[in-house]
Amino acid sequence: MKKQERSPIRVIGGGLAGPEAALTAANMGCEVDLYEMRPVKTTPAHQTADFGELVCSNSLKSESENTAPWLLKQEMRRGGSELIRLADKSAVPAGHALAVDRVEFSRLIAEAIAAQPRIHVHREEVTALDPGAGITILASGPLTSPALSDEIARLTGSGHLSFYDSISPIVEADSINMERVYFAARWDKGTADYINCPFTAEEYDVFYHALVTAEAVESKEWEKMEYFEGCLPIEEIARRGRDTLRFGCMKPVGLRDPRTGKTPWAVVQLRCENLRADSYNLVGFQNHLKFGEQSRILRLIPGLENARFLRYGQIHRNTYINSPRLLTETLNLREHPEILFAGQISGVEGYTESIATGMLAGIYAAAMMRGEEPIPVPRQTALGSLAHYITHADPQHFQPANITFDLLVPLEEEERKRIRDKKERHRVQCERALTAFDGWWAGQQVAAL
Repeated sequence: MKKQERSPIRVIGGGLAGPEAALTAANMGCEVDLYEMRPVKTTPAHQTADFGELVCSNSLKSESENTAPWLLKQEMRRGGSELIRLADKSAVPAGHALAVDRVEFSRLIAEAIAAQPRIHVHREEVTALDPGAGITILASGPLTSPALSDEIARLTGSGHLSFYDSISPIVEADSINMERVYFAARWDKGTADYINCPFTAEEYDVFYHALVTAEAVESKEWEKMEYFEGCLPIEEIARRGRDTLRFGCMKPVGLRDPRTGKTPWAVVQLRCENLRADSYNLVGFQNHLKFGEQSRILRLIPGLENARFLRYGQIHRNTYINSPRLLTETLNLREHPEILFAGQISGVEGYTESIATGMLAGIYAAAMMRGEEPIPVPRQTALGSLAHYITHADPQHFQPANITFDLLVPLEEEERKRIRDKKERHRVQCERALTAFDGWWAGQQVAAL
């Protein structure tokens, strides 16, 4: 690949993947132009123009050793991910998960970008993509503007897909009736940072009936509701059966009430939103109900009878490309390799996964600027498994994915027979993934010298 002597790397998008890609490439010696359209042009879901604004929850998932989300973050920490470092720095109590104070997290990202002299910020909407103008990382996110979406469709020639994602409600802490709730972490893993709202069978039935008969927000005629299975609105889950919530986001297993010594019929968990602990979000309670209905129904949750809601649940359109048809393993467009995709628009789901693809895109773009062919992160790693999924999944039935062990390279059959304990299998997979990552990352650092 011919060495780039022209314009800086152009990164489009100031959410999670964009700032991570910009900081990664800049830290590897590249000049970067970072574009964010807010506040010049807003989106239906964002409330600020801040870098790294977390629209949905504030959790970057599990920190339990030898889980897939933990492995992904460990690889990213070893690779010097700036946003994971800042997430660690702005962490709030969340049991065995990494959750952040979203305001502080955004502030730290802005501070890091401002402190990096190789990054030049442009507050304007990008509506044109020129493959011949230099290296571009497209990290415009699930709320890509219509004009840029049309440009992506024109460039790829295959259009793009869309699904619908939701936002969980947030409640003021001092409006929670603490006499009816208790602090606990599932199976006592980590610290007891979650507030648990316990239901009796009778209370659950009342709540369930109100939920499935509630009035939803009316969809426009042109909208086709294609929800992502990993982030369904609670009313959609409830309609699949009376007990589906009790086996999903309201699962009581492992959440014994210390006051009674018993396990409730169902539980709603509240997770801290910030370091001041003055607000909590309802875990897994994304929905598509009218605000008045939410006000009525969510106050049926024990402990939330007089709750004051800082934000109700919402739903918004998310856009992503058909990556298996369009992208190489190094996140380049097959037809236009100087354009890379990262973040949710590339077909990953989740905050950490978005940051992960941003980090990879930054590394690959830096290699291209050095005139080198980017070397894909090994398939054995969590990062490599995520990239492998979005570039090798069945394009006919492609849906965004979180990192799970199902995506990782499985153990050989003989090893699976020898190692029968599932936890031990996962430990071995994680150990091998980290070894593979360390070897690859050492090569990247040498190349960057």
